[in-house]
Amino acid sequence: MKRLLAVLGFVLLPSVFWGAAQAQDFSKWAVLVVAGDNRAQNGGPTKVFDNARKDLVKAFTGLGFAPGNIEQFAVNHDATARPADMGSIAGAFWDLSNRAPQGCLIYFTSHGVPEGIGVGKDVVSPEKVAAMVNNSCGDKPAVVVMSACYSGVFVPALARDSRIVITAARADRASFGCGELDQFTYFDDCFLRALPKAEDFAGLGGLVQQCVAFREKQMKAEPASEPQVSIGSKVTFTLRWK
Repeated sequence: MKRLLAVLGFVLLPSVFWGAAQAQDFSKWAVLVVAGDNRAQNGGPTKVFDNARKDLVKAFTGLGFAPGNIEQFAVNHDATARPADMGSIAGAFWDLSNRAPQGCLIYFTSHGVPEGIGVGKDVVSPEKVAAMVNNSCGDKPAVVVMSACYSGVFVPALARDSRIVITAARADRASFGCGELDQFTYFDDCFLRALPKAEDFAGLGGLVQQCVAFREKQMKAEPASEPQVSIGSKVTFTLRWK
């Protein structure tokens, strides 16, 4: 673990910009965080996805995203999160994107299959997630993170010139770390560790890729999940804010 922290502490990828980079005010961005399951890979109970949801919200708030513009959904719903249902998610995010119209940050963490990602009792297809994002965000600046096995299947449906799409795995690969005793999946853990180190979302994606590759090699998890990063040609926003 010390070596993993060293990787994230000292191996920083160069920042990547398209056009003139702008200091970004995230206070009027709509943020959606979804913990889509509460079961481990063996079917037993786990808090791994909900742990990520809670810590991601804290991290995003620390970066300047407004708490009042963050919607949370979870299977283990509580006072901060509504029940995870795709219809409810889409409706709430539409309303939120109209109140916070400057951009979108969307993060799903759950189990995945080649056909899509688990949200409650349903497997939600890339096309259905893309329809929600397109409806609420259109061509606004957006970052979409899909943390699940086989989540690379979402890249073609979600990619746009104004978006960054980051996934936990290739379309044909599993990801790791969703056991009963895990605190976070490997990808979610690496995302949270990399977030304070990155100056932009493009660099963040690269740092997460490095971290996941190191962790999987360290744990002898095979075959490598190979997280994917798609950066639109018109992306200019950074992780800095005014």
